[in-house]
Formats: sequence, C-alpha cells, structure tokens
Amino acid sequence: MSQPQNTRIVLASRPQGPVKPDNFRIETVPVPAPGDGEVLLKILFLSLDPYMRGRMDDAVSYAAPVAVDGVMEGGTVAEVIESKHPGYKPGDIVLSHSGWQSYALSDGTGLRKLDPDAAPLSTAVGILGMPGFTAYAGLLTIGQPKPGETVVVAAASGPVGSTVGQIARIKGARAVGIAGGADKCAFVRDELGFDVAIDHRAPDFAEQLQQACPKGIDVYFENVGGAVWDAVFPLLNTFARVPVCGLIAQYDGLDLSGKDRLPALMRDILKKSLTVRGFIQREFIDQRPVFLETMSGWLHSGEVKYREDIVDGLTNAPEAFMGLLKGHNFGKLVIRVA
Repeated sequence: MSQPQNTRIVLASRPQGPVKPDNFRIETVPVPAPGDGEVLLKILFLSLDPYMRGRMDDAVSYAAPVAVDGVMEGGTVAEVIESKHPGYKPGDIVLSHSGWQSYALSDGTGLRKLDPDAAPLSTAVGILGMPGFTAYAGLLTIGQPKPGETVVVAAASGPVGSTVGQIARIKGARAVGIAGGADKCAFVRDELGFDVAIDHRAPDFAEQLQQACPKGIDVYFENVGGAVWDAVFPLLNTFARVPVCGLIAQYDGLDLSGKDRLPALMRDILKKSLTVRGFIQREFIDQRPVFLETMSGWLHSGEVKYREDIVDGLTNAPEAFMGLLKGHNFGKLVIRVA
C-alpha cells in the first residue's frame, strides 16, 4: 500500500502589496508518524481569518510571522487518528492550531477536546471559537454597552461584527451595522436583528451613518479602519469606547502615505475623553469558560444567530483567503478539509 500523503500550503514568498497566488505553494509530503507523547491529527475544518495577512509579513507584531517555506498558520478542528499520548484516543475531536495542512502532529499542547454532539464542529472556529470570543470579550470588557446607547460595528455580516451587534442588542443597546452590499445589509437587519444596516459602498455612506446615529456613537467596535473609521470618528460621543481588534482595510498593501491625521485623533481623544484600546482575545482567556456557557445558551435560545461560508477543499484556501481580504465572503469563512 502506498504511504498516505499530507497536503500542505506554505508561504512561498512575502507579499509586496496585495496577496497574490504566487505567495503560496502547495506541497505534498508523507504523513508523519507520531512519537511517544504525540497524536496524529486529521484536519477536518480550517478557519480563515484576517489576522493571517499580518503573519505573512516579516514585521514586529504581537506574534511571530510565518517563516518563508513554513506552513501557513490557522485554527483547525481535527480528529485524532493515531495516539501515543495518554490523554487522547483515536476518534477524539479536538480544537487545534495546526495550520493549512491535511494532517499534523501534536504533543497535546493547546489541544481542547470538543463534543461533536454539542454543536456543529465548524462552530469551534467560529461563533464558539476565536471570532465569537473576540466579539464577546472585546465588547463587554472594553465597550461596556449600556441600555439605550448606540453601538456601531463594521463588517457586520462577518463572524465578529455579527456577534458584536447581537450582543449589543441583548444588552439593550441600539445596534448599527455597516456591511458591503444590499444582501449583506438585509441579512444584518432582517436576520440578525440589528436596528440599522448601512452599505459602506453607498456614495452617501457618511451621511447615512450620521442619520442612523442622531445621538452620536457611544461604542464603536473597530475591525476595519480606512474610510469607515473616517465616517465614524466625527460621531463619537464624549466618553465613547472604541475596542480595536482589527484593521482589515489596511492589511493588504493599503498606501498609508498622505496627510498626517494623528494630531486630530489625539486632540479628540483628549477633548472627548475617548477610550481607544487595542486588544488580542487571548488577553481575556480567563473569560472563556463563561463565554462558552453564555454563548451556547444564546445559540440554544435563538438570541444569537450565525452564518458560515464553507469552501470545500484545502487547495482552495489561497483563493478563498484572498477573497476574504476583499470582502467576498458572506459569514465565517471555513475550509472543509476532510
């Protein structure tokens, strides 16, 4: 019998501007055998997320970049198919960080067992995973929405933004979502229950946002930047809170040269007593058990809904990821590997 093969996608070169297909390389290598204390994982689902764009650059950040010729990193749901680890047996389903490949070895560090009967497995990298937790911890810890306040979030049809708005509504705040296109806006408004949904592609987007926020903005959950931030910034109220978890509009080679706007930003932070705090969800890891219990309850009751954009086949990951950076996905983008 031929030896099983592991398909993996590596970083072939660092992007110079927008990500291109030749920044990736697909390789096929033998499936590794586990040693003592290790498990062999078969990847079932791979999460694609905007932060991966930053890992492709050799720049100082909160995490090390992916090495050239290294496997692209990412969260995964996997099945243990061979084990020499006392804590795991074949058939166990685990959350892992195995990256863009079809098989991986693990010594058990960072693995978390999943209950296949509790929720669809893909949700472990979505609404019940990093994106959902980012929304939960960032909004409630930094944003602290209060009844009657106005909460604005961009990329509102995506996994983080959609969750932010729904939690804001649960807490009694008005939820204003910003999305790209009529279909996404309809989903945000009609399916997710946001009070208002605005298309950022509209020529009068800034005017529509101002009309939707007659009393200003109390919480802006920042995950986009760019032109959306430009429209939001003048509407921020005194003591407004701005959790910053991403800047996807600025990830893929955006030219940031031009007028220096930092003085105006710092002036208004002072004048309006704004709280602007960047965060990485792992800072709030102690909240994860409460998050899992609370979010599971909201999902069961129907108070929170989610949408997934599932693409079949690991080799389609580069194209799907490049589409993600351009806003082509509709919902949480997941690759079904096996």
